[in-house]
Amino acid sequence: MNAVKRILIVLLFPALISGLAGCSKDSQSRTEKKDEKIVVPVEVGEVIKGEIAAYFTGTATIEAEEETEVVAKVGGTIEQLLVEEGQNVKAGDILARLDDEIISVQLEEAKANLEKAESNYLRSMDLHKQKLVSTEIFQQSKFEYDQQKAVYEMARLNLEYTSIRTPIGGVVSERRVKVGNMILPNQATFKVSGLNPLIAILHVPERQLEKLRIGLKTRLSVDAIGEDPVMGYIKRISPIVDPSTGTVKITVETSDPEKKLRPGMFARIKIIYDIHLDALKIPKDAIISEDRESAVYVVRDSVAYKQNISIGYINTSHVEVLEGLLENDVIVTTGKSSLKDSTKVEIVTK
Repeated sequence: MNAVKRILIVLLFPALISGLAGCSKDSQSRTEKKDEKIVVPVEVGEVIKGEIAAYFTGTATIEAEEETEVVAKVGGTIEQLLVEEGQNVKAGDILARLDDEIISVQLEEAKANLEKAESNYLRSMDLHKQKLVSTEIFQQSKFEYDQQKAVYEMARLNLEYTSIRTPIGGVVSERRVKVGNMILPNQATFKVSGLNPLIAILHVPERQLEKLRIGLKTRLSVDAIGEDPVMGYIKRISPIVDPSTGTVKITVETSDPEKKLRPGMFARIKIIYDIHLDALKIPKDAIISEDRESAVYVVRDSVAYKQNISIGYINTSHVEVLEGLLENDVIVTTGKSSLKDSTKVEIVTK
């Protein structure tokens, strides 16, 4: 029996050795693969020099700097409309006319009375010089003449006021009457808005006030007219802080030669209060923010190294770098979340 066991051991030993050798090779292969570094595909950008601005942002509704309700100075019936909404007008243009028949008759009556009073006054003056009438009679004739002259002037003005005129230039933004309407004195008939210049009112926190001053440039972005911003500037800064909100009223003025802007449009406004002309800057997408610190991955020889940096101004696309990077350094913009310090990377292009 012992002889049989020895024979089986001799026969099975080579197979056992071969199996152990195979397991050892598989284990070694897995270890080698584990030790190989994973290559992460990334997109990159460069550190460049250029201009970067610091700004305050806010939102506001565009308004007309000049806007008025055009009122009728006399009552009457609307006989003729000369303008419509959307029409450009100049200061003094006639917008509508009232029926002037009654006022014309009143003017003729006042003119006749004035001529009669003037004749009496001149005759009384001659007689007074000849001492043929008393000073009292002369003064009474002069009073009646002056009185009729005032009545005539009022009638003449009333006739002129039957033509409703705009006191400012701009565009007719609202018509409030129709032909045949009976209107009263001082009733609003039209609304005229000046489209150049236009303004926007911002309410800025008082802590930002020291950065702002009259004349600072602004950029207005209005979705309704496309992506191109409209330039403006700070025209007025209120001297009063609103105690209920802790804000200051800022008036921004802009001109619109192409006449794209309209009162009532919504605008996002940037007030640029400082510009660094020769700053190092990187794409905003490259920044990693951790524990109030900023870092980037710098690529050298296809390896990404984590680098802490100090940043300055930030705009919509770029960040100013104060310390930690040099011009032309290559930094990772896309793929940061898959990286650790000293990760091997492959740069891909869009």
